[in-house]
Amino acid sequence: MAIRIDIKELYEIFEATPSEQNIMLVGTHGIGKSRIVEDYFTNKGMKVTALFLGQMSDPGDLIGLPRLNEETGKTDFMPPYWFPTDGEPIVLFLDELNRARPEMLQTVMDLVLNRKLAGRRLPEGSRIISAVNDGEEYQVGELDPALVSRFNIYNLVPTVKDWIKWATSAGLDERVITFIKNKPSMLDSRFDATANSLDKSPDRRAWERVARAIEGVREISTARAKMIAGIVGVKAAAAFMESQKEKSVTGKDVLKSFDKIQAKLEELSIENFPMLNDDILGTLNTLESVAKFTPSMQRNLTSYIKWLQDTNRREAYAYFIKAFLNEAPVRVQNILAKTLPSMLIEFTTFIQEIEA
Repeated sequence: MAIRIDIKELYEIFEATPSEQNIMLVGTHGIGKSRIVEDYFTNKGMKVTALFLGQMSDPGDLIGLPRLNEETGKTDFMPPYWFPTDGEPIVLFLDELNRARPEMLQTVMDLVLNRKLAGRRLPEGSRIISAVNDGEEYQVGELDPALVSRFNIYNLVPTVKDWIKWATSAGLDERVITFIKNKPSMLDSRFDATANSLDKSPDRRAWERVARAIEGVREISTARAKMIAGIVGVKAAAAFMESQKEKSVTGKDVLKSFDKIQAKLEELSIENFPMLNDDILGTLNTLESVAKFTPSMQRNLTSYIKWLQDTNRREAYAYFIKAFLNEAPVRVQNILAKTLPSMLIEFTTFIQEIEA
C-alpha cells in the first residue's frame, strides 16, 4: 500500500524529487489531483501538459503519426500535438493511467523508462507525473509491475483544511466554504456499492461547481436547489439548504448597516455566527483595495465586534478572531492592520489571555 500524504507533504516531495524520477499519485476521483499538479508547477514557471489516457484509443495519440521521410526513404513519426518542440522542459501529467488500454500502456513504458517516444526525447529537466483512481467504483485495469516499478508512488489524501485553504484563495462562495467547515464529512463521500450508479454524491470538484453556480445569488430558489442536488446529490444538497435557512443576515449587511440589522442578530442562534463571521471575512476579501474599506464599514465592523462582547457571545467572538488570524487571506489581515490597528491589538490580547 502506498504511503499516505497530504498536499503540503506533496509539495515538499515535488521539491525534493529529481526531475528524472517519475511520480504516481493514487487517490479517489474529485480530489483535484490534476489541479494540484497544474497549480504547483505553473507557479514554478513550467508548462503542464495533461494527457487523459483513459480517453485515448490509439498509440498514435501519444507517439504521433507515421510518415515517409523523403530524404532517408524511411518511416518516421510526426511529433504529436502535445510534444514540446521548443526545447523547454515540461511536466507531462498522465491522468487515468490505470484506465488506459494495454496498447497505450506499452507506449507509456518506453516514455517513463527512457523519456523517449519514437526516438524523440523529452527536453532535459522534464518531469513525468501520473495519476490513478483508486476504489471499487472505478472500472480500472491492473498495471504491469514493471511499469509500476518506474514510479515513486504516493496515496494523496488532501485534508479538509487543504480544500478550505484552496477554496478561500480561489474566491469560492463563502456559503459553501462555511458549510464544509461546519460539516467536513460532506466534502467527500464514501463509495456505496448498493447505490444506483447514477446516484450523485459530493466531492471536492462538485462543491466547486456548486459555489460557482450560486455565486452572486443571495436567495437560492427551489429550482437552483434542485440544480445543487444534481451536482452533489440529494442528501448533501438537503444538508446545504438546511444550513442556509436560518441565515437571514449576511456579512455585507453587517458591514453596510449594522444598526439596521442588529435586531436580526439578536434572533440568530449561536450556531449561525461561524457562518456569518466567515461571510464578513469573505466580503472583506472581495474589496479591491484598502480604500474600499470605507470609514462607514470600519465603524460597522467595530460595532459588530463590540456587540459580540457586550452581549456575551464569547464563542462567536473567539471564532471571529481565530478565523481572522488563522484562516483569513493575507490581504484581509492587511486591510484591518492598516485601518483598525487597535482591533488587531485587541484580538492578540484576547488570544494571549485564553492561552495563558
